[in-house]
Amino acid sequence: MNTTKRYFLTLIFVTMVASLGSCSSNPTASNINSVTPSPTTAPTNSVSSQTPSQIPSVAQLREKSPNQESSKENTPSSSTSKVATSKTTNVTLYTSDTQCQKLIPEKVSVPAEEPVKNVVSKILEKRDTSDFSLSGYRVNIKNGIATVDLRISPESKRQITSLSSCEQFALFGSLRKTLTSNAQWNIKEVRFTERGQDIVL
Repeated sequence: MNTTKRYFLTLIFVTMVASLGSCSSNPTASNINSVTPSPTTAPTNSVSSQTPSQIPSVAQLREKSPNQESSKENTPSSSTSKVATSKTTNVTLYTSDTQCQKLIPEKVSVPAEEPVKNVVSKILEKRDTSDFSLSGYRVNIKNGIATVDLRISPESKRQITSLSSCEQFALFGSLRKTLTSNAQWNIKEVRFTERGQDIVL
């Protein structure tokens, strides 16, 4: 009898411990399940909320990095060009007076690199008008002779032959006097051509 009671008590006790263990394990499991999603969802939400702002910034940084590299690569060349253009030399440029009677000297500053071409460009710019337009030119110096080859623009309404004597004096007289008067270039004579053909003045 006592053995049976003890058996039942032991059985009840084991059952209660087992049920308590299962109850305590289930809430723990449910708590873990309920807790686990919240941290998971919280980072997910924070990641998702941060993703739009982070992705463009990373993309922007990636886009900026080549530009920065290219700007760094370009900086020496641009600075070199600035250094090149900052080096200038003074030359005497001759321009015609309003009556086309004489050539007036003036000191101008041109880039030291290829000063002859730069001074020719300055003179041609002054002669380029709405009805007489040049598309380009070349300057070749050999044995003290400078050949200025002019290219008339196809859109030009007038040709060299249609220039008045005053306009010819202002253009060709200015070029000839300027090129021969700057002794540092050692130019003794100036010839004018149009696309390789001699211009008869």
